[in-house]
Amino acid sequence: MAAIALDKIDRKFGTVHAVRDVSLEIRDGEFFTLLGPSGCGKTTLMRMVAGFCELDSGSIRFGARRIDALPPHRRNTGMVFQSYAIFPNLSVAGNVAYGLRARGVASTERNERVRKALRLVHLDGYEDRWPHQLSGGQLQRVALARCLVIEPEVLLLDEPLSNLDAKLRVEMRYEIRQLQQKLGLTAIYVTHDQEEALAISERIAVMRAGRLEQVGTPWEVYNQPANPFVADFMGVTNLLPGVVVSARGGRIEVKIGEALFAARAETGAAGDKVTLLIRPESLLLLPAQHGPPPNFASFEAIVARIEYLGVLTRLDLDLGGVTVRVAVLDKAPDHAVPGGRVSVGYDPARAILFPAS
Repeated sequence: MAAIALDKIDRKFGTVHAVRDVSLEIRDGEFFTLLGPSGCGKTTLMRMVAGFCELDSGSIRFGARRIDALPPHRRNTGMVFQSYAIFPNLSVAGNVAYGLRARGVASTERNERVRKALRLVHLDGYEDRWPHQLSGGQLQRVALARCLVIEPEVLLLDEPLSNLDAKLRVEMRYEIRQLQQKLGLTAIYVTHDQEEALAISERIAVMRAGRLEQVGTPWEVYNQPANPFVADFMGVTNLLPGVVVSARGGRIEVKIGEALFAARAETGAAGDKVTLLIRPESLLLLPAQHGPPPNFASFEAIVARIEYLGVLTRLDLDLGGVTVRVAVLDKAPDHAVPGGRVSVGYDPARAILFPAS
């Protein structure tokens, strides 16, 4: 196992600044995720840790050992690629044993370690099968076994589930997390899938244009985003432009469309242009003729659209040119119909204000 320290990592490709002055501390045994849109630099950053991409500046350490000048095979990392990178001309056992052969491990020990690795990924008895005989999930397990068999200090996973169907992705992400915990490995996981990152990570680094926008626990990056980009990237949300109309006692009122919203904030003055963040699931459709719960605020709006999605229903509400999204479990109440007027309650503590960009 190893803690990982990245200090002021920088990398350019011509005029493209892929990674910009990134510093990170990843704890020993931590499952750490790099999350962001395509082209944000997350895969480049992982490849620099693996040794497949050189640094322009900065340093990388595993524990006390500086490794950024070492070739990949001397870093003791195992990497699982998005494309699996399985050799079609080798059996399952041959693929898993490949790294051990390259390291000169004796055949008796090699065979035992291959069997052990295949047991870990639930592929006992698959040693003699060929890649074309396997499903996508099984191929991903072979790639994972090939990585684990060399007993790496650091496990690197680059979009490992992107080629699987939705149900198998959920199963495999759970299996990967269980394996990582069982073996106590330090893991860096790259994905653009917010749900995946939230489900399996101990901490998440959200990236944009080569920079770190926020590093925190899944709860922190979802519920306490550092800026509107993080808020918007972490799932469906409401980022509502407005103007502060009053600010007193830690409570700020903001005019958005035809409604007034309340938020708890320590700074702000009347006339300030702001963006108010509130998650759709934080909004409560109130029963007809009922006021909001204690300490809640409320507003009224017109129902513009209703989408029933099974587990939940999404509603678009019109505030006079501004759309507010609401999410409710199961189906919407009977009084919420397109064109109808509804009351919506919310806790002002769940509303976050950002300065208008």
